[in-house]
Amino acid sequence: MNSYVERVISELKEKNANEPEFIQAAEEVLSSISPIVDAHPEYEKAALLEKMVEPERTIEFRVPWVDDKGQTHVNRGYRVQFNGAIGPYKGGLRFAPSVNLSIMKFLGFEQTFKDSLTTLPMGGAKGGSDFDPNGKSDEEVKRFCQSFMLELYRHIGPSIDVPAGDLGVGGREIGYLFGMYRRICGNYENGVLTGKGRSYGGSRIRPEATGYGAVYYLQAVLKHENDSIEGKTVAVSGFGNVAWGVCKKLAEVGAKAVTLSGPDGYIYDPDGIATEEKINYMLVMRASGRNKVKDYADKFGVEFFPGQKPWGQKVDIIMPCATQNDVTLADAEKIAANGIKYYIEVANMPTTADALKFLMEKEGVIVAPSKAVNAGGVLVSGLEMSQNSERLSWSADEVNEKLQTIMTGIHDGSAKAAEEYGLGYDLVAGANLVAFQKVADAMMEQGI
Repeated sequence: MNSYVERVISELKEKNANEPEFIQAAEEVLSSISPIVDAHPEYEKAALLEKMVEPERTIEFRVPWVDDKGQTHVNRGYRVQFNGAIGPYKGGLRFAPSVNLSIMKFLGFEQTFKDSLTTLPMGGAKGGSDFDPNGKSDEEVKRFCQSFMLELYRHIGPSIDVPAGDLGVGGREIGYLFGMYRRICGNYENGVLTGKGRSYGGSRIRPEATGYGAVYYLQAVLKHENDSIEGKTVAVSGFGNVAWGVCKKLAEVGAKAVTLSGPDGYIYDPDGIATEEKINYMLVMRASGRNKVKDYADKFGVEFFPGQKPWGQKVDIIMPCATQNDVTLADAEKIAANGIKYYIEVANMPTTADALKFLMEKEGVIVAPSKAVNAGGVLVSGLEMSQNSERLSWSADEVNEKLQTIMTGIHDGSAKAAEEYGLGYDLVAGANLVAFQKVADAMMEQGI
């Protein structure tokens, strides 16, 4: 590894010792880019890497809100504007009890490189709150979103920072946030948020985009391996928006997801989550606020495994779609023991560092990184921004075609970069190299 890269990683660990998620994300990128840094000694003189691992701006604020009983609660809100070298900050908002500064920094850092991969002019940011929308009434969620926007509005705008949804922030939350932004600012800047409803500037297929894009990326991997997706079985975790899009697209292309998971355990459906009724029931489960995947097992009479994850199932493909650090080293060992060839990360950093290292070093396992695989969501958000700025509304087919073309290009570009640097078919390193180079060039050219 390049000595400059080693030094920055060491300093990063010392400076951010209480932020394990951020350290993991940053180290994974930095450890891949030595070939580029070797070719550019000017990066060290400009302290490029030190700048790149430090957010341009970190905003932290309180969010007071009142529940239906009149009781006031106070949550903590964040917006980490990590890097705006290639465009306005862009990245989701996450409402979940697990949200903290380390997770926001890791997601903002990852978002910088994910957005770079899309080829669209978007910087990287992430935000959210430790507020839990599960079990809250619509009125409680609305009051929270309005309070959250009372601070956030100061820091966002179509040419500044364009948030979107993420875990716990769907169409309902985006609607409340946008409505409050419009009331505060007194104008109709429909490009200030993406993931909006179709009635006020949203793009077609945005809810499905991350899941669809992940499957398009998977198809590119299979094509590289002279393989076909038809008839493949897939272990999927989660049952939210991303998992729903994955299941829906897999069924359309002749494969089938056979697992879903939640905080309570996982289900195994050997016939596949592949019918319209089953796929639509995922939407019912999510809207219920119960957050229990057992509801699927009760509805369709399939096996439920309480307190477990689906990574021991013998399938063709693994696609973690739930949350970070969902796949541990013990899980990775089960995956390898089952002879599974394709490990396709969909959620942001779903694999622990030791598990990812194990899988990448395991002969016969192809690992595809989340920053590339799940870029479809922000990609379509970028297309939504284009439609908003030009007052256009593209058809679903037009958006879907652009999504498939760019996702295939992300895979092909990553594979080509890894090959050019003598790394073989290393999609993790390839994605990091491509994304880093674009951001680095922009920072150097701007002198920032």
